[in-house]
Parts: sequence; structure tokens; C-alpha cells
Amino acid sequence: MKAQNQSELTEFIILGFKNLQEGHFLLFTGFLITYVFTVMWNSFIIILAMVDQRLRTPMYFFLSNLSFLDICYTTTTIPQMLAHLLSEKSSISYRGCVLQLYFFFSFVGTECLLLAVMAFDRYIAICNPLRYSLIVSRNICLHLVIACWVGGFLNSMVHTVFAFQLPFCGDNRIDAFYCDIPPLLKLSCGDISLNQMLLLFIGLFIAWTPLFCIIVSYVYIISAILKMCSTEGRQKAFSTCSSHLTVVLLYYGSCIFTYLRPIPTGSSVNAKLIPLMYSILTPLLNPIIYTLRNKDVKKAWQSLLGII
Repeated sequence: MKAQNQSELTEFIILGFKNLQEGHFLLFTGFLITYVFTVMWNSFIIILAMVDQRLRTPMYFFLSNLSFLDICYTTTTIPQMLAHLLSEKSSISYRGCVLQLYFFFSFVGTECLLLAVMAFDRYIAICNPLRYSLIVSRNICLHLVIACWVGGFLNSMVHTVFAFQLPFCGDNRIDAFYCDIPPLLKLSCGDISLNQMLLLFIGLFIAWTPLFCIIVSYVYIISAILKMCSTEGRQKAFSTCSSHLTVVLLYYGSCIFTYLRPIPTGSSVNAKLIPLMYSILTPLLNPIIYTLRNKDVKKAWQSLLGII
């Protein structure tokens, strides 16, 4: 491939599943079903939170925002992956890569912050229930969610600007399923030390600090649950919190592996597959995890079916 500088670069080649000689149609079917169910289930949570009076609480307000984020995640990546699986050409324009990276990374940062806010909500609900409605008021909820979205988009803007200021003077093949920062940094022929420092430094505030807050919140939550006299109350609290903890472990584990470690040299199967966990798997599992044993959601669903 001829050497080319950044000004001449007009497109990137997304390698994705190009190593596989067979099974593209099977993968297409699997990703299509995943996308349809992700959008359907998360839309279902958003609609229920809007129409059912019992779900007009801070917890479901945050959950509906999480569901909207999950729809955005999958819509940013899966449709293009589906197109590439059915086509011999798997390219994305330079501008398209910039936009995909910006929006995708915005949703990554926003979800990191939102999960911490949801942990804070559960901490107040369980450890300080008498003051819950005062502390977690409608205005506070709205301001917290806005702060999450603004923080996520500002975080992405910094990384996107610095990533695309790098020179790309050689191979334009991205060894990933979509435009993302680690595979882009591997393509650059310039000095990426500043980009790596930004990932680690900003990651301290956008990922590690929220994760630390979640851990501290759950130390207090578990301590409060164990002191409960009512077995039914203890089980309900554990059920709600275990759902959130499952999502946190899946999401933060895969994000930290992808972004908060040195950029690996050469091709790595894990480096390609693990991002699929937080970009495709968790958006599908989130509505299932949160609603599987949730009596309020089941009652709201039954009421909606009765109206229909």
C-alpha cells in the first residue's frame, strides 16, 4: 500500500470479520437479531417509564436514560457492521470515522458517569430512605443526567480532536469492527504518547473515579442491607442492587481493558472481541438484567397490555 499522509487519506478499511472466509451470513443474522431485540427491549423500558405512574421515580428515570444510551450505542456501530458483513467493501470515509468515533466515545463516557449516578441513587434510597425524595428531587435528577451527557461529550471531543490530529502515513486498515481510539492510535506513524496520557489521565475522572464511587456506595449499601430486620426488604434491596452491580462489572471491566491500558502492538483477538461486550452485549443484557425480577416493571407491562 502506498504511503499516504493525513491530508490524502480519504477513507479507512474496517477489517472486522474479513479474516473469516465463511459464516458472514450467520454473523449478519446474529447481529441483526441482537440489534432488533436491543432496540425493542430498551424502547420498551423508555415507554413504560413514560406512561406508567408507578415508574415515574428517579431510579426509572435514570434507567430510561441508560436504555436510550444503549440504543444510541448499537445504532452507532451495528448497522455499519451489518452492511460490511454483506459487502466485499468494508470502508468508511475519513469524516464518517471521525463522527462514529466521536459519538461512540461520547456514549462510553456518558454511561460511565450515569452508572455512578445510579449507584448514588440506590445509596440514598437504601441508606437514607426518609430523606430520599428531598435529596433525589426531580431537578437534581435532571441536573445529574445533563452533567453525565455533557461530561461524556466533552470527554469524547478531547480524544477525537487529538486522535485525528495524528499523521496517518501508512496502512489505513483498522483492525477492529468500528472506528475506535486504540486501533486508530496503532495506525498512526506519529508520537501517540500524548494520546495515551490523555486516555489514562481523563480515564481517572471519567472511569476510575465513578467506579470508586460505585464501590464505596455499595460498601455502605451492603452494610445497610445486612442490618435490615425484614427478610422481604433485604431480598428486594439485594435484587435491585445485584442488577446494577452486574451491569457495572460487565461494562467497566470491558471498558478498562480496552482504554485504560497501554496500546498493544500487533493484532490481538481479545482487543477486537472485548469491545463488543460493552458496545453490543451489555446494551442487549441491560434491560433483561434490570427487569427480569422487577415486580414494578412486570405490573407496568401488564397494565400496558390491558390498555392495548
